[in-house]
This record gives sequence, C-alpha cells and structure tokens, in this order.
Amino acid sequence: MQNECRLSIITVNYNGIKDTCELIDSIPFNNNMEVIVVDNASKEDEASIISERFPQVKVIRSDKNLGFAGGNNLGIKEAKGDYILLINNDTYFKEFNIDNLIKRLESSEKTGIVCPKLRFAWGNNPIQFAGYTPLSSITLRNKAIGFGEEDKGQYDTAHPTPYAHGAAMLIKREAIEKVGLMPDCFFLYYEEIDWSMMFTHAGYEIWYDPCCTVFHKESQTTGLNSPLRTYYITRNRLILVKRNYKGINKYLSYIYLIGIVATRDMIKYSLQGRFDLVKAVFKGTVNSNIKF
Repeated sequence: MQNECRLSIITVNYNGIKDTCELIDSIPFNNNMEVIVVDNASKEDEASIISERFPQVKVIRSDKNLGFAGGNNLGIKEAKGDYILLINNDTYFKEFNIDNLIKRLESSEKTGIVCPKLRFAWGNNPIQFAGYTPLSSITLRNKAIGFGEEDKGQYDTAHPTPYAHGAAMLIKREAIEKVGLMPDCFFLYYEEIDWSMMFTHAGYEIWYDPCCTVFHKESQTTGLNSPLRTYYITRNRLILVKRNYKGINKYLSYIYLIGIVATRDMIKYSLQGRFDLVKAVFKGTVNSNIKF
C-alpha cells in the first residue's frame, strides 16, 4: 500500500508551549501532511495542552529529556511521510512554501537534505542562515553565510552547503533509512553537523534553497554565559573531532581545542569570577572521553 502521507513535520517541545503553539498556528494543514510534536519531558504536562488545543497534531510525550537529537529521532520513528521536516519550535512561517523545498529534494537522487533561508524574528528580520562555509580542518571554525545581514535578496540563489542548519531541515525518508538517525551522543549542539557529515559520506548533497523562509525567534545572545551551553559546546566539538577527523589533523585539533581554546576559556572565566563556567569547561573536556 502506497504511503499517503507526503510530509511529516516534527518539532521538539521543552517547556516552550507558547512558541510551539505559534509554530503550529503558522502551518496550513492539509490531508497530505502530519504534524508531530515531541514533548521532551517538560516540567508541566504541556503535551496534553497541545493535544487538546490541536487535535489534528500527533503529540508524543517522552518521560525523560532526550536532547535535540533524541527528541527528533523519537518523532522520526513515528513519522509516516516521504519527506520529513525537522523544525525548531521557536520558529514560524509567514508563507508556507515547503512544496518548493520538496521540488528541490526531488530534483536529484543525490540531494538528501534541503534547508530554507532562516531569518531572525526580531528587528528588520536579519538573515541567520543562507548556507554554511566548511569547517576549518583543525580549529573547527566556520560561519553561517549572510549572518546578521539585512535581506536584500543577495542570497536568493540556491546552492549546496556542507552542513544543514538544525533549526529547519527537510530530509528524504529514504536517505534517513540509508544514513541512520541523528547521532544522539551529543544531546545538544553539533549533532546536525555530525549528521550532515554522515549524509555527505553516504554520497548525498545538502542544499540551501531560499524558495522558503523560516523565521527564528532565537536571540543572538541566548545562553552565551550558560554553564549548560558552555559544557556541551566544549564537550561536543571534541566528540565531533573524535568521530570525524583522522590522522594528524585529529590530534592537532585536540591540541588546539584543549591546549588553547579550553585553557583560554578557563583563564578568562576565572578572571571574570565565573567559576561555574570554569567547571563547565573542565567537565566538558573530561567527559568527551577522547584518547590521544
């Protein structure tokens, strides 16, 4: 029997019911799609509230917080669509142009993921993402193309990008079945970069296509001094190197990230009196379980 569901939209909710409801309100439902909300063990029973307000939405409540990857994977396992849109709950649509992204996916067997243009939801809606530059071979530095720029149509041409953006990515189901689910060892941060590398290694291309725009409420300064963020950023970039880098570059990257970056950060936070962040950097380094 042929799968009648063309599109599965999956979002993960964690103590963010207001944002999640605003996202759902911006989606024009039709018979060829399903919307799945994974409640990642919110403190209140937000799953029941969402389910009551939106009976057409499939709500899955996890008993524990599975992180970004784990929450999305839970939704993917329940999804029936040929195409799967993973989208942050703090985003919304002004125009729902997902069919154009699907056309991009269908244009080539090699295309596994397509990401829309991302613009911030504040101010004059500056660009957040119009593709990525590649990670540098040792320092793991890269940038989002167009970040912070006013959108004057300068990034209105579709092009391949080395990595997908976790805030919104449309994926072929058959590609996920070939590549595997999002790696959940990261819990938070860097998992979509690692997953993108998995797609690339499997022979797929990742594209940025501005035919669709998603608006993201994320602030430029969200959680910059959070111990949670500091811990996972420190830990996960080392795990990313461990999983994907080889040879001399792997060890040079370890030396750079531990000997220079982590050491610099701990000195900086000590001088600021932020010993909670010093502890987060130290724990993140130790818990990466890397071996020289």
